[in-house]
Amino acid sequence: MKARCYRLLIVVLSLTVLGMGLSGCGKRQSQGRTLRIVGSTSVFPFAELLAEAYRDVRPDIVVDVQAGGSTVGVVSAKDGICDIGTSSRELRPEEKEGLTRIEIARDGIAVIVHPGNAIDELTGDQVRDIYAGKITNWRQVGGADADIAMVTREEGSGTRGAFEEIVMGKTRISPGALVQDSNGSVREAVATSPNAIGYVSVALVSAKVKALAVDGEAPTQEHLESGAYKVMRPFLFLVKGAPEGETQKFIDFVLSADGQKVLKAEGLLSPSKQ
Repeated sequence: MKARCYRLLIVVLSLTVLGMGLSGCGKRQSQGRTLRIVGSTSVFPFAELLAEAYRDVRPDIVVDVQAGGSTVGVVSAKDGICDIGTSSRELRPEEKEGLTRIEIARDGIAVIVHPGNAIDELTGDQVRDIYAGKITNWRQVGGADADIAMVTREEGSGTRGAFEEIVMGKTRISPGALVQDSNGSVREAVATSPNAIGYVSVALVSAKVKALAVDGEAPTQEHLESGAYKVMRPFLFLVKGAPEGETQKFIDFVLSADGQKVLKAEGLLSPSKQ
């Protein structure tokens, strides 16, 4: 019963994000020549850039991109609410049925602190214990005597899902963490709090925050490309059934040299070799 109610809640949320007038569109694009993409807030800005680049190739096609979270992207694709769902985490076993998974890029997740924090590096175990509420003071990891303020993403976020899978394992994030609804909000919360810690897409790290090395490896382009930095996640397109028509043409563009050039310019990595 809980699972059914949760699924219904996600569908209602996705309808709200897309607008109540949006009808399912998987194979009915001929009515408006609009390609609709919905899902991960992490993938959202990159999908918008791809949509802009695609206009130069196909000015007759409107690519409408909406954010709502990776879980919304999965459910919206599965239920035919959009042409392409997006996710910034790997699919769970129960989500895979009926969906075609297309990895369009890879992204690192940076663990960030305030620039004034003396800590430059943590182990993966220390990051996990901080978010589990076992390490509560920066002094416990070699920093100042100050309480740690955890900042996390909301349930359903692809960034949170990937962080939980890669860093937390079976350990749950403490309910004492401050919850934010986007990577940008996490970054701003950490940037304005000297004792905060958060995690965001590497592509969104700026001078406002400091990205920590994890297990001796900093999230630099070199370490991301070599695989030395381990906190990585896929950026996915999800299609109900097999992609065809305009959906397939847009996917082909994204995976082409021109599409990948757009993503690489923003700091993303090529898809893993399947």
